Amino acid sequence: MPKKTNDFENNVLRLQEISEKISMSDISLEEASKLYEEGMKLSKMCKKYLEEKELIIERINKN
Repeated sequence: MPKKTNDFENNVLRLQEISEKISMSDISLEEASKLYEEGMKLSKMCKKYLEEKELIIERINKN
C-alpha cells in the first residue's frame, strides 16, 4: 500500500481516537484543547488528500 494512503488511513484512525477522547467527561480542558488542535490539523491533511484524489478521478473520467 502506498505510504500516502497509509498516512491517510492512520490520520483517520487518529481522528476517531481524538473524537472519542474529547467526548469523555473526565478530560481536562487543556487536554481537550490540544486534541482539538491536533484533530483540526489532521482533518486538513485528510481533506487535502481527498481533494487530490478527486482531481485524479476527474481527469480519468474526462478521458
